[in-house]
Parts: sequence; C-alpha cells; structure tokens
Amino acid sequence: MKIALFTETFLPKVDGIVTRLRHTVEHLQRQGDRVLVICPDGGMTEYKGASIYGVSGFPLPLYPELKMALPRPSIGQALEDFQPDIIHVVNPAVLGLAGIFHGKLHNIPLVASYHTHLPQYLQHYGLGMLEGFLWELLKAGHNQAALNLCTSTAMVEELSSHGIERVDLWQRGVDTETFHPQQASDEMRSHLSQNHPESPLLLYVGRLSAEKEIERIKPILEAIPDARLALVGDGPHRQALEEHFAGTNTHFVGYLVGDELAAAFASADAFIFPSRTETLGLVLLEAMAAGCPVVAARSGGIPDIVTDGVNGYLFEPSSGDEGAIAATLRLLEQKQERETIRQNARQEAEKWGWAAATRQLQNYYHQVVYTELPKVA
Repeated sequence: MKIALFTETFLPKVDGIVTRLRHTVEHLQRQGDRVLVICPDGGMTEYKGASIYGVSGFPLPLYPELKMALPRPSIGQALEDFQPDIIHVVNPAVLGLAGIFHGKLHNIPLVASYHTHLPQYLQHYGLGMLEGFLWELLKAGHNQAALNLCTSTAMVEELSSHGIERVDLWQRGVDTETFHPQQASDEMRSHLSQNHPESPLLLYVGRLSAEKEIERIKPILEAIPDARLALVGDGPHRQALEEHFAGTNTHFVGYLVGDELAAAFASADAFIFPSRTETLGLVLLEAMAAGCPVVAARSGGIPDIVTDGVNGYLFEPSSGDEGAIAATLRLLEQKQERETIRQNARQEAEKWGWAAATRQLQNYYHQVVYTELPKVA
C-alpha cells in the first residue's frame, strides 16, 4: 500500500510525535508498504526508504522550534507522482489541511490522527478564550476523515464528546530494545547529578514548554534533602525555567537521544511528569521500558499506561504539590517496593513494541481502503 503521510512536525525535530512517526514509517517500509512524508522542510529527502517532501516554512512566534509550512500547489504534483492509496494527516492544522483538501478533491481515502491536545495548551499561553473556537476547527477538519485515531482511551472519549466522529484507538508503542534497564550507567548518573551520584536523582524528559508544567517539580525537589533534578530536553520555556529553578540542584542537560537517552532513564531514581495535557506521554513508556519508576499526574492518557502502586505512582492534579511530593517520597523511601515497581514497569512496556502498533495501523488502513464505509460529507 502507498501511504501519503502529512505531518506538521518531523525530523530533525525531536519529540514524542516524531518518535512515533519515525518508528511507524520504518516499520511500514520494512513490511513492504511505501510511504511519502510531507512535512516542514528539515533538510532531509529520505528516511528508512521513505521519501520526504519538505515544504519550506517559518518558525512559530510562540514556539520557534516548530515550523509552520503553508500548503502550496507543488504538493499536488508530488501526490500525483506518488499516487497514494490512502492519505494520513497527523494533527492537521495548517499543512495537514492540504492533505484533507487533496484527499477530498481526488477521492483518496483519508485517515487523521490526534496527538497534541491543543485546546488545553491554549490555557498555558493565555488564549483560553479561544478553546471553543478551536474545538470547532478541529471538528471541521477531523470529520472529513473516514477514521480518526487517538493514542489513549481518554482522548477517544474527549474527541467523541466534542462531536468528532469515527474515533478509534491507535495503541501505544515503545522501543524496548533501546530503552532497557541494562543501559544504567554510573557515568551517566554522575553527569545528570553534576557529580553527586549518591544523591536521589529525579528526571524529567521532554519539551521545555509552558504546557508541560515543569515548574510543578520544584516543590518536590525542595521537599527532598540532597535531591538532584535533571531536565533533559529543550524548548521555548527554557529561560523562564532556568530563572524559576535558580538556586536549586537542577541541571539543564539539553537534548539526549538514542543510547544516551536510554542511559539517562535507566540511571535515574524517579521520572517526574507533572503535565496534565498529555494525549499519551510516550516518554512515560520509554522510562518504564528502562526500568525508571514514574511519578505522574492522573490525567489525559497517562492512566492508560501507569497503574498506581503497581508499575508507577499517580497523583491527583487537584491535590496541589502535596500529592506529587507524597508519591515521590514513597517511591524513594520504599526500596523493596521501588524494585518491584521497576520490574512491573518493564513488564508493562514489553507488551507494547512498535511492530504491533504498526500492524494495528495497517489493519486500520486496509479497513478504510477496502471496506465500504459511510460517505463523509
């Protein structure tokens, strides 16, 4: 099958969406499908055998790491040359609208997927008054698709409740070979803790952006004597975070990838994830695969992954700082329980390889292309 994949973000950017897409593209190509990725231009023309059609764009004012690429007529020629059997639009916002347009114009079956909970993001950028309007835009775009995929049951319910139709679940996936407890490293622990490897080591991995609510980790850090915090990643909120965490035992590590990132997860005592806007939280699965115990907010898609007291700890977002502090202290103080959590986390992650997630996606594609579905207006 030939799949045209429209996405607002792709390599060389590093985030959870790109991680899912690059593994998906790799497994689709490996299993005999052909993929054309249409995305903002990142200087690449090929990835794992898939062709990349880069569209020039400009940085978003609130988020310079993200490029906004506008639809243009040449995309139509690229699709004409490729002759896709199906179009998959990922988080259709601007470039993805071209995928929807060409799908409708040429009667090509259309699938959409939802990975970023944009309506909740608005609150963190002072634009909460636009939430209702954004839901209407999302509904108008997604309801053009024969199938809308979400990465957690919470998001399936959320989209359905806002009038988005034909919604189903695209199961989570994680690279259990790269992310493994055996990647633990004394050298990496010393690096993350700034040469205090004996201290409790807290870890955050992800975008340094307002909606991730990383500030909420500071009270946890301050409540634990001698604890160190490593923030892995980068983003538009870094300078504000550096000011917020000034005077604390916090190390801004920057980006880590591959084996170095796996070693960071495997070498930490606890992975702290306070965000309440996650559709899935892929980094949680990566932490669990590496045997790093997770402390996370009971919100969005996170409870799909973390079972409180079994393979990690959840705290109620409404509990303020106290819930997160109590969960982290329990994790650090109960050594035997922490070891059980580590083992259970790894066992949970082992259920969710990328090959299985991609096979499920292929089945969805085949249903859309070869099954007579209700006509989409």
